[in-house]
Amino acid sequence: MLDWQRFETQFPMMMSALRHAKRSGRMAHAYLVVTSNPDYRIAFPPLLSLLAACTSPAPDGSPCMKCETCRQLSSGIYPDAYTLAPTSKAREIVIGKDSDDIDTLRWFEGLFHLSSVTESGWKIGTIQEADTMNESAQNAFLKTLEEPPGKCLFILTTGRVSHLLPTIRSRCQTLALTDNKCSYRFPRSADLPGILAGLCDNPERSIMKAEDSARALIDIADSLYEAAEKEVAARWKNRIETAKNLENAGVKLLEKRIEGEIGSEYRRYREQFMSMIHAWFAQRALLASGIENSLLPNPEILDGGALPEKTSEEKAYKALAFAEDLLKAMRTNVNDELAIRTFCLKVTSKA
Repeated sequence: MLDWQRFETQFPMMMSALRHAKRSGRMAHAYLVVTSNPDYRIAFPPLLSLLAACTSPAPDGSPCMKCETCRQLSSGIYPDAYTLAPTSKAREIVIGKDSDDIDTLRWFEGLFHLSSVTESGWKIGTIQEADTMNESAQNAFLKTLEEPPGKCLFILTTGRVSHLLPTIRSRCQTLALTDNKCSYRFPRSADLPGILAGLCDNPERSIMKAEDSARALIDIADSLYEAAEKEVAARWKNRIETAKNLENAGVKLLEKRIEGEIGSEYRRYREQFMSMIHAWFAQRALLASGIENSLLPNPEILDGGALPEKTSEEKAYKALAFAEDLLKAMRTNVNDELAIRTFCLKVTSKA
């Protein structure tokens, strides 16, 4: 049942409240899913959609997973489910000129002007990384949140709730999915701890060894876009099959949506890649400070080689500072390869 049981186990009180809201017909028209876990931001909106739109819910309010609506939502082919996500290089959701301006707020809002064509009658809109809406887009979306069309469910996700206007937050029911740790599920994430351990375990300060580590990190970074393409292709497989008989305009729109989702998935992988590098060095610094391994949020990513013998607290925190510089560089227009090589040389020569 998708990840329903996973969330039931991890957040039982919240899931029970949502099921009760479904039973009593009191689900909110807009939810704000707040979590630092990018996987939750992807996985949870479909569950809310199932909960709201299921036409034959179980006695406890949970979706039946058998009705046509549940099958379509589970397969990703529900015709009235729409997603808006940042797709530009600026990683920003803008207001847009009109409803024909794809991947803008005006385009997204225009999708809800007509009645639903589905059995359930529900229209569902998800705004991934809603904090990337600029102020104009957020202000424009307020009217829709204040006067939503009938049988519409809006789901906003964010890892940076403070970047949303207070007026946006106040018009949504907030669902906080907090587990106090990060999950890293980008391609080759299992290789990263060993590479970082090898970079730090270099007492001879060998430039060649630093270059080997840099090359390995660059290889992972370079593989992320292709991995995003494969992930999105698998996710859209059913919808692509369904769309074979569409007219050219419909096919072009579908291609545009797929291209946008590939960009969004790539950025998600890239953020996780950078976050894991920072988390690895942050936990290494905590260990050097005397913090017990059992108190670390993600001890599993240390790979047993996080703290080479004789690593001082000073050096550990210096390396952490270099990791933070790397994140800043990779979030600007600095070439990733140059940023990674500079980072590896700094760690090798100064930490």
